[in-house]
Amino acid sequence: MTVPLDRHYPVELQVSAERISQLRRIVAAHLRHWNLELHVRPVCRAAEELLTNVQRHVGDGSRCVLELRWTGRHLTVSVADEDSRMPRLLDGGGGGLSRVMALSDSWGTCRTTDGKVVWFTRYAESPCTTGLLPPTPLPGGRSFLDGPVAESGPVAGSGPVAGGDPVAELV
Repeated sequence: MTVPLDRHYPVELQVSAERISQLRRIVAAHLRHWNLELHVRPVCRAAEELLTNVQRHVGDGSRCVLELRWTGRHLTVSVADEDSRMPRLLDGGGGGLSRVMALSDSWGTCRTTDGKVVWFTRYAESPCTTGLLPPTPLPGGRSFLDGPVAESGPVAGSGPVAGGDPVAELV
């Protein structure tokens, strides 16, 4: 399967409890569309934490931008908001950035001219897909329906079954 080198999905929103649950479903749908089914649960939980942090610390109804980017090897999820206060990783852990850290391979924050961006990444290589059809046999190879090769003449009880069914001959 050939995967485009870069897939990108941004969405701008005003954060609220209802909108966070909608965004979780949208993120899950995009990950499934990109054949990243194994990453749906951890990525959605971490993205939900970032959006919840915006709601809790910046304010309900605040404008933010959630962005998904997949390069074929790494998935990056970022949330940009308009508040310049930088988030802190609390010692107690258990939620917020501690949960994002546990669900990702790396994470970080950076200031922007309009506020800040909080992001995380996960290693998400494109899945290997196998073909639906078996490989074609090599030339000169024997197929299963040819039956066993008799080395020196017929063996007792191995003659054709009535009707000449080649599969029944093997049984």
